[in-house]
Amino acid sequence: MSVGMTTPAAHRPVGSHTPTSGGLARAALPYVDAAGSEVVQVYVSNSRGWALPPGDPAQDGLFRHGCAERGVAVFIHASLLVNLGSPTPATVERSAETLAHALRRGRAIGARGVVFHAGSAVDAGHADAAMRQVRESLLPLLDATAAEDGPLLLVEPSAGGGRSLASRVEQLGPYLDAVDRHPALGVCFDTCHAWAAGHDLAAEGGMTACLDALVATVGPGRLRLVHANDSKDLCGSTRDRHENIGKGSIGEPAFAELMAHPATAGVPIVVETPTEKHVGHATDIATLRRLLP
Repeated sequence: MSVGMTTPAAHRPVGSHTPTSGGLARAALPYVDAAGSEVVQVYVSNSRGWALPPGDPAQDGLFRHGCAERGVAVFIHASLLVNLGSPTPATVERSAETLAHALRRGRAIGARGVVFHAGSAVDAGHADAAMRQVRESLLPLLDATAAEDGPLLLVEPSAGGGRSLASRVEQLGPYLDAVDRHPALGVCFDTCHAWAAGHDLAAEGGMTACLDALVATVGPGRLRLVHANDSKDLCGSTRDRHENIGKGSIGEPAFAELMAHPATAGVPIVVETPTEKHVGHATDIATLRRLLP
């Protein structure tokens, strides 16, 4: 798969973050079928830990084959501990190792991309050093995955607060500039994060304006994945608490704008909403499909 930024087709495949406990293929494929997913996002390590398991080759093969057979696009979400901007050297080192591991696992299971959070400088005086760390950590990973025709790395802006390196979409400009706008670095746009960071997506035209600003900042074709999540909190709260589509403070009209915007044409969309087994995800996937223009 090429890491070049291509012009996407009009279809917007929709799926969900999917559990893998009990075996990648054994757990994820039935979930994919029950939820009606066209996209699957998984963790390949503990979401809140540093352990880097090697994976089960048999399960990897079955999962990759099963997703290919179903035409399901695969993405990995790296551990939530990843922070390349941390003032703690051990955290930066472990973060880079975690991303390298996720890229290796991504090649094994046929993933298109590895999502990671933009990170935080934590301390006010560490901002410049944090961006240098982003450059020093990411460039070798980006060069390596590009050389191996592997998954993209996809930076996801945060919900804000805590000296975030990128939360509002305009802040992705300096982040991309730090790695010379490397073609193997794409963007994952999370609606709940953008709302929490202060983008008023619920206002008429608000989602459209936010996506327009995203494209103006990162360029066409850089958006490679969307996390479609409503929010339990108010705009600008910096709180990342997801709600089912249309049931939260963002509201259904904003997601209709999301599904109609040219920037999302051809871009896979993943829901990370509350659910009991597959029920909530199936409902949210159906809602997003209903909102397609």
